[in-house]
Amino acid sequence: MTASNRKRSTSAVLLAEYAQIKEEQRARIGFRDNLLYVTLAAVTAVAAVAAQTDYPQLILALPVVCLVLGWTHLVNDEKISAIGRYVRTELASRLAEATNVEEPLFGWETYHRSDARRVSRKTTQTVVDLVAFLVTPFAALITFWCHNTDSAPLVAVSILEAAGLVVLGVRFLQYAER
Repeated sequence: MTASNRKRSTSAVLLAEYAQIKEEQRARIGFRDNLLYVTLAAVTAVAAVAAQTDYPQLILALPVVCLVLGWTHLVNDEKISAIGRYVRTELASRLAEATNVEEPLFGWETYHRSDARRVSRKTTQTVVDLVAFLVTPFAALITFWCHNTDSAPLVAVSILEAAGLVVLGVRFLQYAER
């Protein structure tokens, strides 16, 4: 195989990898974005059931639901960002080398990050995520603690849930800094 054919073959493989990884990123974006709607529906359902039954302690299901959905949201968000970093750094430079192209490849990967309102959008999104996945379940915990603390096991569960939510909140803020 000639050097020219090897470069074409390498380029084709790298472009196929790009197409595949961008498809994964698109799928993860759709899944992540839908988790906010799922969380809203789950919070509404749990709150309604807890309010309409003789078991108000069911409100303790809300932090668990938000922890699971919030963690899933966070993991997908991190993978979406990791794919973008990989394309901008590793894949773009390997393809540029294989094709002897000196100008930047995959321009959209860096261009959309230079928007003047990006920081504002990212901050707003972090606030929305914190409200959906942390403030709401903490409100449920506070409601439980104010109205129903006669069961030591349930209080222990609520304290564990609060600890889990704190960890999730810290992770959200750590990833938001990137």
